[in-house]
Amino acid sequence: MNKKQKSYFKGLLADNAAAMDTIMNHQEDNGWLKAKTDDYKEVVTPSTRKQLEIEMQRLRDEMYRVNKPKKTSSYLNGYLEYMKIRRILYALFYNLFVLLLSTGCGTVNQAEKSDIVDEVNPFIGASTSVGVAGVYHGLGKTIPGATTPFGMVQLGPNTITGGDNGSGYSYEHKTIEGFAFTQMSGIGWFGDLGNFLVMPSTGPLKTNAGVEGKSAGYRSFYDKSSEQASAGYYGVNLTDTHIKAEMTAAPHSGLLRFTFPKHAQSRIQIDLARRVGGTATAQHVRVLDDRSISGWIRCTPDGGGWGNGDGKADYTVYFYAEFSKPLKNVGIWRAQIPDSAHRKLENVTADYYQEWITHAEVVDGLKEATGKHIGFYTTFATAHQEQVLMKAGISFVDEAGAKKNLKAEIKDWDFDGLHEQARKRWSDALSKIQISGGTDEQRKVFYTALYRTMIDPRTLQDVDSRFPGGDAKIHQAQGEHTRRTIFSGWDVFRSQMPLQSLINPQVVSDLIQSLTDLATEKKLPYFERWEMMNAYSGCMIGNPAVNVLAEAYTKGIRNYPVDRAYQLAVGSLDKFGNGRLGYTSGNLGISLTLEYAYNDWCLSVLAQQLGKKDDAERYAQDAFAYRNLFDADKGWFRPKDEQGNWLPWPTEGREKEWYGTIECNPYQQGWFVPHDISGLARLLGGKQRMLQDLESFFEKTPEDFHWNAFYNHANEPVHHAAFLFNHLGKPSLTQQWTRKICTQAYHNAVEKGLVGNEDVGQMSAWYVLAASGIHPIAAADGRYEITSPLFDKIEIRLDPAYACGKAFTIIAEHNSPENIYIQSIQLNGKPYYKSFLTHADIIKGGELRLEMGNKPVNTLAAD
Repeated sequence: MNKKQKSYFKGLLADNAAAMDTIMNHQEDNGWLKAKTDDYKEVVTPSTRKQLEIEMQRLRDEMYRVNKPKKTSSYLNGYLEYMKIRRILYALFYNLFVLLLSTGCGTVNQAEKSDIVDEVNPFIGASTSVGVAGVYHGLGKTIPGATTPFGMVQLGPNTITGGDNGSGYSYEHKTIEGFAFTQMSGIGWFGDLGNFLVMPSTGPLKTNAGVEGKSAGYRSFYDKSSEQASAGYYGVNLTDTHIKAEMTAAPHSGLLRFTFPKHAQSRIQIDLARRVGGTATAQHVRVLDDRSISGWIRCTPDGGGWGNGDGKADYTVYFYAEFSKPLKNVGIWRAQIPDSAHRKLENVTADYYQEWITHAEVVDGLKEATGKHIGFYTTFATAHQEQVLMKAGISFVDEAGAKKNLKAEIKDWDFDGLHEQARKRWSDALSKIQISGGTDEQRKVFYTALYRTMIDPRTLQDVDSRFPGGDAKIHQAQGEHTRRTIFSGWDVFRSQMPLQSLINPQVVSDLIQSLTDLATEKKLPYFERWEMMNAYSGCMIGNPAVNVLAEAYTKGIRNYPVDRAYQLAVGSLDKFGNGRLGYTSGNLGISLTLEYAYNDWCLSVLAQQLGKKDDAERYAQDAFAYRNLFDADKGWFRPKDEQGNWLPWPTEGREKEWYGTIECNPYQQGWFVPHDISGLARLLGGKQRMLQDLESFFEKTPEDFHWNAFYNHANEPVHHAAFLFNHLGKPSLTQQWTRKICTQAYHNAVEKGLVGNEDVGQMSAWYVLAASGIHPIAAADGRYEITSPLFDKIEIRLDPAYACGKAFTIIAEHNSPENIYIQSIQLNGKPYYKSFLTHADIIKGGELRLEMGNKPVNTLAAD
């Protein structure tokens, strides 16, 4: 056993030196444990008991083949007795088993896939802490719970209802309210979902979750050291009740496993009114038989939620749940909420409202109820370490759909088997990009980022393809189309949709089809910019769906009604655009004018490809509207009123946040002219002047890249800025800064994991693309800027329905933390002198080979 292997085992069993020494002594003469041990340094998911027995036997045969059998059995039994900690034991044997697979007892492909899925750390960025972030936006706001790629269910812990905590969970909280079946990841604006909140408990029933640090309730303190999250799994020990909670998921359903202490009054309770950012406004539940319940949860703007009601979220969650233990002692609690009561977030979190819930009527034996705030419970006795399971399907169509979803996906009570299915789904999804090289941290950050990009846009349809339409009717999806929801447009058009156009083009097609159908169902002549559960929420600005449509069409993604989508794009710009003034007035004018100008350019690109020459010329001309807000005296962009007068210039100048802009300042927003970089350079006095200003912009950025007045990676308006150097004759600076952002703004950590909100995959998608060595500026042109890859090799596996090649590989020779600069390029074995690739280059398949070095080279051409 070499030093690296010893180090691995010492790290895994650092709390048991005696067992460590024994293993080392027995293994010193064996040569079977080979390379790749550095890939298995963290505890992953427990195996099933049966699998463990098989693995243990294999380990006996291999670990002790140089010893006498009688010693093997006695040693192992003694070792098992000595450890006494099942979790550590499972982790040890699971990792040893994977090591055996990688050295010949299984296929290389199996080991490869296991490597990938085990790299995911769902805790990265899982904090909403404003204090740590130093700004009201907070941190990553990601969710650590169990989910599947683009699945309807996200089953995980919730620690808070209230404030701007859209994920419902923050790592620093010390208590857990319960485990919900639906969540949104990486968002602010008060959040939504967090429905069907399940909590195991013991002792007297409590009907209110309570507030951490303020009032008691059914929430429980938990052992932070016991908290585990991986792709498709979450587990934690609740210390108030000594219950272990575990959960895993399928696309439309989830399974919870609770390990109870010995107790005469154990319980599973479900808060049906719970909703992140507010409350469900009406709920219904009924007991069907001695094993199952069914019902619905109605959520409207009156109950807050998305934008505290301003986001117009209006949906119904239907559920069907089964229990492994008979429903012998059940009941319902119901709070008496006055008809006159307001029910927005500020109301439901107020003390008086919490009192109503705390003193809710509890009716033992009641098996059906409808109300404004109700909950269900089943009480039972448990033996020591008795496991009680609950599984549920959800639907946004009807109760029958929820039941059908569950019956199709979870046919038994095999928790570990379902978990393995979730891992397999993630393994297949994550294997679309294979990387080699990089540090352990960088691999974990990369695959966690890739994982985050495949949570949304999620499926809205059931297993039978039915879905709720924007007209409140039930529809049936046709062909290969999947109805999707959660389109964070202003964020995701920049990196997330360009990434998906490479690895999941059908998802992009589905999204455009979904937005097109939604507009038709609602009889509206324009696209929504931030869609959530069929709601036209109006969140943020611009016409991002137009950008995504133009990009998709350019890249050959066209499996949707193109003519209808084009009409909606035109309607969007007619309704939201720079209009007769040639700019948008007011104190958001810079952001709006520049975003609308880019929308115009995108539509001109689409019109040109569709042969609509007049439209193409019109929108191309409108795309120059950004010039109308450039103040030559100030040398930067400045908002105007409707009469064309400049708004007063602030003392802070272009660094003044919210001056003419949204969530940024003019210095940051002003770089957003992605479609006309040469034109922007002319306004700024030429490319050299622009280069100097852009360099200064980056050099003033703090080392940790947290929220600041310069390159603010914590928010989207500047996400293209580092790639502008490619157009200014300094591709080495694009390479330098993207590497720096990748290494200093992203970490395998909770609070330092992400510098800003994940924003439904955008923050992570930027990393995946930049770390791979490519990223767009104006995605509708089908161009990817080349930059310095973080890894030695990146293989992007292409979708045969949209690409003629099987894979596109990027190789960075002599890559290292010092060798960050591209010295020369070969594309498919031939010298290549451009600083960009086209989408057509990539989908043909092939190889981009980069020679890396430690000296800047600026010979690549931008044209």
